[in-house]
Amino acid sequence: MKKDIHPKEYRPVVFLDNSNGAMFLISSTIAAKETVKFTDGKDYPVHPVEISSASHPFYTNQEKTLDAAGRVEKFKSRQSKATAKKKL
Repeated sequence: MKKDIHPKEYRPVVFLDNSNGAMFLISSTIAAKETVKFTDGKDYPVHPVEISSASHPFYTNQEKTLDAAGRVEKFKSRQSKATAKKKL
């Protein structure tokens, strides 16, 4: 492997999923101010993320289904209110 090709800040960082608490240890150069104890017992810099593969609906197969009929009814009620205001 070539020497001096990675930045000096290249180190293991824990990415913490805020939605479910899952932690991933990945090498990164991201700036992190806090540390956390990982499952191996060592302290690592931590960077919080909003969504990861542990919580994304595509990977968890827990996709939310929208009620299409309910959306249509809401649209029709808003449309009727808007046309009623125009007539006044």
